[in-house]
Amino acid sequence: MRFNKLDLNLLVALDALLTERSITRAAERLHLSQSAMSNSLGRLRDYFEDELLVQVGRQMEPTPRAELLREAVRDVLLRIETSVAAQPRFDPTSSDREFRLFVSDYSMTVLMPQALALAAGMGCTVRFNLLPQVQNPARPLERGEADLLVIPKAYCSPEHPTEIVYDDSFVCVVWSGSRHAREPMSFERYAEAAHVVMVPVSTTQPAFESWFAQRYGLSRRIEVTTYSFAALPHLVIGTERIATVHTRLARLLAPALPVTLLPMPMPMPPLEQALQWHKYRSTDPGLIWLRGLLQQAARAMPAGA
Repeated sequence: MRFNKLDLNLLVALDALLTERSITRAAERLHLSQSAMSNSLGRLRDYFEDELLVQVGRQMEPTPRAELLREAVRDVLLRIETSVAAQPRFDPTSSDREFRLFVSDYSMTVLMPQALALAAGMGCTVRFNLLPQVQNPARPLERGEADLLVIPKAYCSPEHPTEIVYDDSFVCVVWSGSRHAREPMSFERYAEAAHVVMVPVSTTQPAFESWFAQRYGLSRRIEVTTYSFAALPHLVIGTERIATVHTRLARLLAPALPVTLLPMPMPMPPLEQALQWHKYRSTDPGLIWLRGLLQQAARAMPAGA
């Protein structure tokens, strides 16, 4: 199939080349020979009258023209995938579809076990690929690398549909042998204490810090940072440090640890955890089923407030 003398199959090759930045890896991705992929790159260069990818050291880098084409090509392919190639019906008990979900270890711990158990009880044959959160969560959606994001509402892109799946509150987690465990937590003690916090990968600022500083004009004394929400209760053990943890996660982990859960000494807005999907996929029967599964799983979770 051609459009303005361009073989549209070459757009698939161009997308793979711009993603992999390697003829060898792009060929492997599309199950082609390296010579066939080199030939495709040559034809693309002729059509666009641009090198598109140039060798810089040991890797290939896109030219400015290629950078301009990247998002447009991905958008065209995603439109085709979600309209022309979409299946009109979806049966989770016979489908071998793989769903790619970007989730934090928090949601993976409190939500996904419920969802997987429900799917197993239904006799589902689908597969779940749980992937780590990234700094710009909308980008995997727009590149077709993620089917669904499970992220705080505040991080959702305004460009794509969103629905709240559950909310949660927060508690202070302290070592049971610490002085904090022996008396109520006050705001002054909380503000003066050393803290263990989670910092998302590829960022330097804990998500809670900007809110805390804006609301109270203070910055917490952070002594330990980690990339994992689930690690927070473990990292206060044997110390006088405090971790601020989602209530559901803290209640799930606390029975196995020498920690004490204390109410927050100041009001905090609840976390609203949301589902987000690409706007082109709102009518995808498989994603409609998956969203319903996660909503059902959220209703089956223990209370967080």
